[in-house]
Amino acid sequence: QLIESGGGSVQAGGSLRLSCVLAGRTFDSYAMGWFRQVPGKDREFVGSISFDGRSTLYADSVKGRFIISRGNSRNTAYLQMNNLKPEDTAVYHCAASATSVKPYITHYQHWGQGIQVNVSS
Repeated sequence: QLIESGGGSVQAGGSLRLSCVLAGRTFDSYAMGWFRQVPGKDREFVGSISFDGRSTLYADSVKGRFIISRGNSRNTAYLQMNNLKPEDTAVYHCAASATSVKPYITHYQHWGQGIQVNVSS
């Protein structure tokens, strides 16, 4: 089970940090990813981190603004979002993959329910 927290509302230029806890499974066996979705659009890849934290991958739209990290001792993955823009408004989902850090939805076996992030101009 994946549980996200830390969402909310912020003005453009602000920051938020999302957390994602994996319960009931061996956290350091999984690569972790973050995706986001707005109504009427497909879920899109935001970024991912390898099981050991040594490799990260980001979508071009967030590169240089968002940082993914993980604390394996806490079974938690993080998404630090800086310099937020109104177009970052979405429901953010964390996901766990037993296979890879690649940005494909089908590579992730476990998903959180999502958490809302609103960025106002």
